[in-house]
Amino acid sequence: MYGLWRPRVLGAWKVPATGPLIFAVNHSHNIDGPMVMGVAPRPVHFLIKKEAFVGPLNPFLTGIGQLKVDRHAADRTAISQALGVLSDGGVLGIFPEGTRGEGDFAALRAGLAYFAVRGGAPIVPVAVLGSTDRRGRLVKALPPLRHRVDVVFGEAFDAGDGSGRRTRKALDEATERIQKQLTAHLENARRLTGR
Repeated sequence: MYGLWRPRVLGAWKVPATGPLIFAVNHSHNIDGPMVMGVAPRPVHFLIKKEAFVGPLNPFLTGIGQLKVDRHAADRTAISQALGVLSDGGVLGIFPEGTRGEGDFAALRAGLAYFAVRGGAPIVPVAVLGSTDRRGRLVKALPPLRHRVDVVFGEAFDAGDGSGRRTRKALDEATERIQKQLTAHLENARRLTGR
């Protein structure tokens, strides 16, 4: 990432050095996940749509520890692999909106709350800003070479209410708490970076 673009990383010191953790990353461009993997202070295992695991990308993504997920069904294999990452004390990367969009955390899916509550892992909000500012001249689908992309890590927080409940209502309440935290982090990241 540092060879192609000019990432500016803010708040990496806030990421706990050990223990299970979830990076909740906004997603507005294809490079957002690779950018976070390239600049994060800890190795990250992202849940990535199975459609991305094609051709030579399949062994590459699998080899670097990324997790294939079927977004259209309850993918028990992906769920158990993701919980395994957390139980091993690793970092799970999730795009809580489920797909690329505006990157504003406006429509969260329940998966993030499920993994946070079930895996007992704090969430670190991560804002990637600048990846969609301009299109490259050579490769239109990517930002221009040497373009600045900001990655802002926030303070870790617990999504659960401390009761240990895993009911539908508890997950819905956790999702609301998560959305407020992620939205506040994104606003703060925009203020910090001027984007």
